[in-house]
Amino acid sequence: MIKGVLFDMDGVLIDAKDWHYEALNDALRLFGMPIDRDAHLATFDGLPTRKKLQTLSKSRGLPMRLHEFLNTIKQNRTVEIATERCRPVFQHRFALQQLRSRGMKIAVCSNSVRQSVELMMKLSGLDPMLDMIVSNEDVSKPKPDPEMYQTAMAHLSLQPAETLILEDNDHGIAAARASGAHVMVVGGPEDVHYQAIAQRIVEIEAAPVTA
Repeated sequence: MIKGVLFDMDGVLIDAKDWHYEALNDALRLFGMPIDRDAHLATFDGLPTRKKLQTLSKSRGLPMRLHEFLNTIKQNRTVEIATERCRPVFQHRFALQQLRSRGMKIAVCSNSVRQSVELMMKLSGLDPMLDMIVSNEDVSKPKPDPEMYQTAMAHLSLQPAETLILEDNDHGIAAARASGAHVMVVGGPEDVHYQAIAQRIVEIEAAPVTA
């Protein structure tokens, strides 16, 4: 029986991939080092900002001493963009309401900083339906490490076999699978609706149990 559903945020519940890309580039452009969109999707999508900056230092020589400054600018810009654009989406609110009505535990596990996750959950109207939030500041190893999902399951008293995780990018999918939970891969927020989640739960619960 599935007893809990864990959601990634960016690209799953919030259509924020471009927001993070824009915010990071606004910061990097100050030093003439913007990332093109294809490179961001291929290499950086789903990673925490600090990890992106570390990668840029290794691949393009971005000075390490700029990391804190760039991270601060990026996070502040993310808040500005989210405040302008993040709004409630009916199908997501309905999905979480229906899952809660079934007694499911619900959490959001995101490689974003806690400030961004809390802000977007509030602006989207989803925060009242969450049992917990796990950000990249709440773990020692962000995705693709499974620690984030393992932390949520432990806190919510869920076993991996009782848990469904919704993810959209390679790093998140790797983390979800490594956690041992069931996984539902989505192409974007438009794919996240109650009927699809309910059908995936039916498929999981109907599958034969293997030793």
